Amino acid sequence: MATRSKYKTKQREILLDYFRSVPGSHITAGDVCRYLQSHGAAIAQATVYRQLERLVSEGILNKYIIDSSSPACFEYIGGDSHESPENCFHCKCEKCGKLIHLSCEDLEKIQIHLNEHHRFKLNPMRTVFYGLCEDCR
Repeated sequence: MATRSKYKTKQREILLDYFRSVPGSHITAGDVCRYLQSHGAAIAQATVYRQLERLVSEGILNKYIIDSSSPACFEYIGGDSHESPENCFHCKCEKCGKLIHLSCEDLEKIQIHLNEHHRFKLNPMRTVFYGLCEDCR
């Protein structure tokens, strides 16, 4: 994991406060920009993108790229303790686009099975199950 940033800017603190207020959520850069704009925070879009990438490199945010038709999304992990990225699966609703973070022992068993019986190492950070979320069913 990279070292923490040496600079504590106002923009960085605003971004961190926002992410801390939505733990476990998957947020796109566009979501961040809309939130900041609606709350009167004057942060340029380029600054948001730059800060998001910096927070990812520092281990404070996880970045997920689900597919080529969806924007990358970010999840606050705080950089201290978080479940291993090895056990991070997702479900994506084909109707509304909602992304659901999964931590499931049964899926971990599938990962182990694929490795032991088929010599295939699954990348759960890029494993997405498509279907319909509870709200869209």
